[in-house]
Amino acid sequence: MTPETPPSSGWIERDEHVLPLRVYYEDTDAAGIVYYANYLKFTERARSELLRLIDVDQSALRKEEGVAFAVRSCAVDYLLPARLDDCLEVRSRIADLRGASAVFDHRICRGGEVLARLDVRIVCLRLTDGRAVRFPERTRAPFRAFTGAGLKNIATATGS
Repeated sequence: MTPETPPSSGWIERDEHVLPLRVYYEDTDAAGIVYYANYLKFTERARSELLRLIDVDQSALRKEEGVAFAVRSCAVDYLLPARLDDCLEVRSRIADLRGASAVFDHRICRGGEVLARLDVRIVCLRLTDGRAVRFPERTRAPFRAFTGAGLKNIATATGS
């Protein structure tokens, strides 16, 4: 990696985004196990990189559209611990797309083993008053293109 090389945004396999991560000392508790809240940080990074790869520019949305994404809810199922120096993958897909919200299904894996599952619902908010608003079309189109056959609620997402 040269100084001009940006950090990896991961890659897309079928309808899934994959972000590789390594567990650092700062991610763990005194026992060398990943602290539970850090799984949320891992998925936030993965979701941000997924959006970057499908050309959803969150900075431009804030500046030009006056909207931003916020987490509305999160359900976590911790299955196995991740440990110091583990190489992990955060596998993410858009499981449900509505007018003003989307559910991201995240799996944190080590090798082929799922360590944690997180379902995170984000909502599109108008910055002036914090109210939920429909995703701008420039966001809905890339979401629809990325989700493909994995989308549960295509009728709502397309407005039909």
